[in-house]
Amino acid sequence: MTPPLILAPFVLLLLAIALGPLCFPAFWSRHYPKVCGALALLVVAVYLLVLHNPARVWETASQYLTFIVVVGSLFVVSGGIHITVKGGATPVANVLFLLAGAVAANLLGAIGASMLLIRPWLRLNRPHFAPRHVAFFIFLVSNVGGCLTPLGPPLLLGYTLGVPFWWTTTRCLPAWAVAVALLLIIFYILDKRACQPAAAQHVSERWRFEGLFNLFFLAVILAAMAVNHPHFLREAIMLAAALASWFTTGKAIHRENHFHFEPLKEVAILFFAIFATMMPALDWLQAHAASLPAAGPATYYFGAGTLSSVLDNAPTYLCFLQAALSANHATLPQLISDPQLAAYLVAISVGSVFFGASTYIGNAPNFMVKAIADHQKLPTPGFLEYMWRFTLPFLAPTLLLVGLLFFR
Repeated sequence: MTPPLILAPFVLLLLAIALGPLCFPAFWSRHYPKVCGALALLVVAVYLLVLHNPARVWETASQYLTFIVVVGSLFVVSGGIHITVKGGATPVANVLFLLAGAVAANLLGAIGASMLLIRPWLRLNRPHFAPRHVAFFIFLVSNVGGCLTPLGPPLLLGYTLGVPFWWTTTRCLPAWAVAVALLLIIFYILDKRACQPAAAQHVSERWRFEGLFNLFFLAVILAAMAVNHPHFLREAIMLAAALASWFTTGKAIHRENHFHFEPLKEVAILFFAIFATMMPALDWLQAHAASLPAAGPATYYFGAGTLSSVLDNAPTYLCFLQAALSANHATLPQLISDPQLAAYLVAISVGSVFFGASTYIGNAPNFMVKAIADHQKLPTPGFLEYMWRFTLPFLAPTLLLVGLLFFR
């Protein structure tokens, strides 16, 4: 089967996710599971019956299982923690919140920080909530912020291969600081311009932290992410932590957090189709990565970044890492220790993490953040609106500047 034909279901899925809610909202809300399931099963059937490659299907199924267990367990545990932020939703308070979230993404992982902080972020800004609050939360907390430690994919893969834990912290810090500062400045200007005095007067008189014992379960899940065991020990630990959190958390906390499983269900269905239909694209990338011509770090930054916008950034990171090793005839220890070669790994790391914010499907927590806000009846940008209203005018120039400053 020719590559364009086998890639068609993935392209159709992206078009459906982008245009379905916009052009056919009633049909999409009722039938998106059927559309996703049909496209996913079509690709699985091709791999099983035409390509005779059941091992690839099983590998993808295992990756999806790990993905949904990680996202689901963090969703459940974070839903048992209720945080009320003292003070009003002023532009300065919002900037400080996002900065704290960007730092927390390196302590909890981008997924963990996103699941923990999205609900207090929604409560803080509810009186004047706008689509920009979703977009910049995804930019800073769900993606760019988590570039300094390997507590989540794709950098976790580098760590398991031998990249020292603090290597990314020292090497990626300048690019992280520039990107975070620029995005915070842009958000402050937008928020200041749109801020209404009446809304800013909505304040909480005190900090409130309820269900903090769930931080223990959160720590268990984060520790389990570093476990690599063939019999799904990691996933079993995470599920046990999630179940323990669910049964020990008071229902009042769940009610205050507007907790229910619809956002998780939506993300599970959409990413089931994404994982299945993107198999041909990832296989093509892996097959051709080693044959990429020698190029500078900027090529790897923009190449890994662009593909991470629409594909899973973890295998994209691995493919471009392999390409960098092959093109430079180097081993991973040489890539880490040689100052000139290290620029390639920094470029791949930063590009894979930063560009994941470009679309809702670029990184695991993006769709979850949108789904949680949607189910609280708050305005969120659609798939295309997110890109043309926020990615292109604000994120893309930031990413371009980072590339020119650090990888030219």
